[in-house]
Amino acid sequence: MAEVKKTAKKAPVKKVATKAKSAVKVAKKAVVAEAVAAEAVVETTKVVPVAPTANPEFNLQEMLELGCHFGHKASKWHPKMAEYIYAEKDGVHLFDLPHTAELLSEAYSYVYNLAKEGKTIVLVGTKKQARDVIKEAAIDASCFYINARWMGGLLTNWSQVSKSIKHMEDIREGLATDKYKGYTKYERVKLEKEQIKLERFFGGLRGLKSKPDCIFIVDPKKEHIVVEEANNVSVPVIALTDSDSDPRPVQFVIPGNDDAVKSIKFFVDQIAAAYKAGRSARK
Repeated sequence: MAEVKKTAKKAPVKKVATKAKSAVKVAKKAVVAEAVAAEAVVETTKVVPVAPTANPEFNLQEMLELGCHFGHKASKWHPKMAEYIYAEKDGVHLFDLPHTAELLSEAYSYVYNLAKEGKTIVLVGTKKQARDVIKEAAIDASCFYINARWMGGLLTNWSQVSKSIKHMEDIREGLATDKYKGYTKYERVKLEKEQIKLERFFGGLRGLKSKPDCIFIVDPKKEHIVVEEANNVSVPVIALTDSDSDPRPVQFVIPGNDDAVKSIKFFVDQIAAAYKAGRSARK
């Protein structure tokens, strides 16, 4: 697989003290509104989630209201995230939203083309804030997902993982038919417990026949094992990356808030929409 390279240009961290044109209000919403106004790049066109396009436009005002711009405390940042940060206020980093929108658009187009070519993607988000969002978006877009726990070796030892997925499907089918009709009650209960366990880890991968062609991750710092495995087998990684994460192992960095549910949902929905649109364009 050809190596996927990041196209973002580096830019130094800018401080509010040199950019603010007037006194900054305490309210976070006003602070970020002032930051974007200083950049004079506010867009008003909203993206239509299911629109069959490879070049969407994003509403920066909506992103502001959803809190997509907030990073972590400056004391916890990763220096390699400097190029994605616009300013620091009250000890908290603020992302450069126009830059974020540009990188999100690149990731959107990549996923759109991926789906159009009939390739697969797995959405991964195991942190509490992301679990339900990941599952709902993946089901809506008819793609694969993991929202409970990443099983080590899923990419690097696919042959074994594929057997577990097939075993899960066999048990599920057997319990729904008369395949286990002659089993004792104890044996059936044991199978049901095994199915529940397998469904928790592999339920979102039902139907996946080979290693995925791409991985989307919420919080690459938490999902570092996923990133490492993907890099080992040359599977491109798209990641919603907060200011405390190392962006270097990620092929498509989407700098943004990976802690707030509303922010996570916004980014996950765009990636899912891209895949859904690509599938529609392929038909």
